[in-house]
Amino acid sequence: MQSWWMQMTETDSVLERRDVPVPTPGPRQLLMRVRAASLNRGEFLHGGLHGKVGSWKAIGGEGAGEVAAVGSEVTGFAVGDRVMARCAGAFSEYALVDVAEAMKVPANLSWEQAASIPLTYLVAYDMLVLQGRLKAGEWLLINGVSSGVGVASLQLGKALGAKVIGTSGSQEKLAALKPFGLDVALCTRKADFGPAVMEATAQKGVDLVINTVGGTVFAEDVRVMAFEGRLATVGYVDGVVHADIDLEALHARRLTLFGVSNKLRTKEQKAASVPRFVAEILPHIAAGRVLPQVDRVFDFNEAQEAKARMEAGAHVGKIVLRMPA
Repeated sequence: MQSWWMQMTETDSVLERRDVPVPTPGPRQLLMRVRAASLNRGEFLHGGLHGKVGSWKAIGGEGAGEVAAVGSEVTGFAVGDRVMARCAGAFSEYALVDVAEAMKVPANLSWEQAASIPLTYLVAYDMLVLQGRLKAGEWLLINGVSSGVGVASLQLGKALGAKVIGTSGSQEKLAALKPFGLDVALCTRKADFGPAVMEATAQKGVDLVINTVGGTVFAEDVRVMAFEGRLATVGYVDGVVHADIDLEALHARRLTLFGVSNKLRTKEQKAASVPRFVAEILPHIAAGRVLPQVDRVFDFNEAQEAKARMEAGAHVGKIVLRMPA
């Protein structure tokens, strides 16, 4: 089968297409015939959030397709089922999926839409619900709202009844997100959004912050947090991994700061939230209330071009690879 592999260097990441054997599923695994897979910025970042410099790995973290084979202990899935899942090596014609990660694809979704859900929307669910405890009527601030996880957080936030403020350096991108319910759009790449956020929230501040940008906006995020506010750090595309913390604000306002990453979690820890996600979020997706925003679809042999679009930050939502027919 054809598969894309990546090597991290000191300054970049290099892709290579390989011909490798089709894997065999273990007892608790599915073999998925991949129809589409989506890109995630963290996989390509300099330094390799999920890889070591100099090493090669099969790339791709989420995809959708048909079950081609099932392991001996698998129940609830059969050959031919439409499934989507977080999985390693999704930029391949076939990929192995742990059955605990597999979700059946709602009938209303295309392959490209389904491939945009498993990793990105589970991360958003982790931030907003499991750790962020977002409630209807609360204010949500999303730095870098046009990113894949930013758009997913906007959509889930609105489905949960929140009021959403989003920042982006592109007015065009912000305009494209208005139909998704973005309440306040702030066009900036700088840490200067505090006054506008406080004005929008009647000087109360925001209840939950999603920081997809990094250290350059961290201190400003803390400044705009309300009493008992929560701040999720999910990325650092700015490359800034250190920031000052206002301990007085942290103490007096009883703030909660938390990170969102699967890098050090076990398979069991990662899969633990899947049943709740299926029960609480998939009905919104199946009803069309939450639909993934697919920015652009590239053919399988255009992985280099898809990577370049992501690295240029030109996208709004998810960039997807369509597998060979």
